[in-house]
Amino acid sequence: MHALSDAANARAVAGTLSRRMTTSNNANTPRGLDPALVVILAGVAAALHVGKLPPAIPALQQALGLSLLQAAFLLSMVQGAGMCAGVAFGALADALGLKRSMLIGLVVLALASALGGASQHVALLLALRATEGFGFLLVVLPAPGLVRRLVPADRMSLMLGVWGAYMPLATASALLIGPLWIGAFDWRSWWWLLAGVTAAAAWWLARAVPELQAAAPTSAQQPQWAARLRQTLSSRGPWLTAASFAVYSGQWLAVIGFLPSIYTQAGISGATTGVLTALAAAVNMIGNIASGRLLHRGARPTTLLAAGFVAMALSTVLAFAGAHGEGTHAALRYLAVLAFSTLGGVIPGTLFALALRVAPSEHTLSTTVGWMQQWSSLGQFVGPPLVAWVAGVVGGWHFTWLVTGACSLIGLALTALIARLPLR
Repeated sequence: MHALSDAANARAVAGTLSRRMTTSNNANTPRGLDPALVVILAGVAAALHVGKLPPAIPALQQALGLSLLQAAFLLSMVQGAGMCAGVAFGALADALGLKRSMLIGLVVLALASALGGASQHVALLLALRATEGFGFLLVVLPAPGLVRRLVPADRMSLMLGVWGAYMPLATASALLIGPLWIGAFDWRSWWWLLAGVTAAAAWWLARAVPELQAAAPTSAQQPQWAARLRQTLSSRGPWLTAASFAVYSGQWLAVIGFLPSIYTQAGISGATTGVLTALAAAVNMIGNIASGRLLHRGARPTTLLAAGFVAMALSTVLAFAGAHGEGTHAALRYLAVLAFSTLGGVIPGTLFALALRVAPSEHTLSTTVGWMQQWSSLGQFVGPPLVAWVAGVVGGWHFTWLVTGACSLIGLALTALIARLPLR
């Protein structure tokens, strides 16, 4: 009994010290934008490097003689890093400290992009894209845990919904700005521009976000990275949220990623195709932010997941089932694509919030997010080729809904299992 009382007193003292240190750090932080929003914008800066390549492919083919296969490897290299090492880099981020990991990742991205802009060889550009992939992981994996520490508990779900919008915001921005910038200047200056943006984000994060690592309870020694991995991978919750993210991200990227090809085949001009695709990616943010607001107001996470998967399945039936012949009007099909991206956007925001609640301990937050990122990358790696294979077999995109529908059914089954989990 005395041991339990002493442990409780130690936790109370640690909590008091934690709050005082956090308050002191916040008092010394330069006034300005909410530090949690600075973390989110740093994530957007990192994600711009994922989306910077598609607008540059024609220019790279002309300048460096890039082949279509090499272009495909450049596109997948960033996701390859997440697919192969997401959980390991999550454990590394937990060991480094959340803010420090983000700063290192932003610096790696800035340097790799600056060197990539000066590259004269495709092989070097490929190596630097792989480096950018690892830098990207160091930024985005600790970000949800850092946001959680920076905001009060009653705002956590709201801000994690905003965090979930970092990727569609970056993708849409790159698709809109990239072609204009490359057309006015060249692809090298596009790489250097994003290197400068990322370096500025690192400087801003260093100044605006307080050091919270010391504010964590110190009564227990933090586990080593191998123990974090073992603890995370032996828990059921991280597996279920990770698999859910895979079936979401795979179908989302397959639909959004092939929109330019679909519309080009339909005779739509390149400029219009770019705008339509960017808009379809951007509206995903609406669902992300809405998920945070709905969770903040007490909505059940599993209800939002189920609604998102059902909406994605139904909207792709409307978008693609009549695409082979006369079928549904083209404008209505595009509205269905917008609904697919918007309503499906509640899924990632909800899963980021869930990941922090199913993580086995406070020391495994980034490791759990890393495992989810690894499966997200796997979904993005598998989904588009699967949709393309079906389109090739049937001679058109009109059976795309079968693939997305199957993904959504798996997502609903996973949601039912998540509903049985105890949440922290």
